[in-house]
Amino acid sequence: MDSGIECALSKFADNTKLCGAVDMLEGRDAIQKDLDLRLERWDHVNHMKFSKAKCKVLHVGQRNPKHSYRLSREWIESSPEEKDLGVLIDEKLNMSWQCALAAQEANHVLGCIKSSVTSRSREVILPLYCGLVRPHLEYCVQLWVPQYRRDIELLEQVQRRPRS
Repeated sequence: MDSGIECALSKFADNTKLCGAVDMLEGRDAIQKDLDLRLERWDHVNHMKFSKAKCKVLHVGQRNPKHSYRLSREWIESSPEEKDLGVLIDEKLNMSWQCALAAQEANHVLGCIKSSVTSRSREVILPLYCGLVRPHLEYCVQLWVPQYRRDIELLEQVQRRPRS
């Protein structure tokens, strides 16, 4: 599938992502060419169809001209945000929604711990927190590191909750 691809192509399990810069028309044409000639050909040769319902275009950047693209003669739907391997990414690369999502998931797990564990001792709560709550706060944090004070405060509030 990779041979002849002009744009960046990443694959993981059953996910395929095609990325390219569209600051000029050549970038748009390169993406469409890769969709038409390479991904469609791979689809046909391997008898494996891309799920058109799962195909999305995420336009990143303020000056992105937001071109439309086709796969197998069908227009691909544009989306303002997409979840990729558990990380929510929007068109402005604003990670506030991801911070809120991580805090919500961590709070949910904390609530489950609080309702199912009677002991509040450090020896009991700390291993549960480290094993069940922290992974939600730390998963891919290198990518979605909080950018705004309010996001940092939200995540710190979740971390203070077991002590209260």
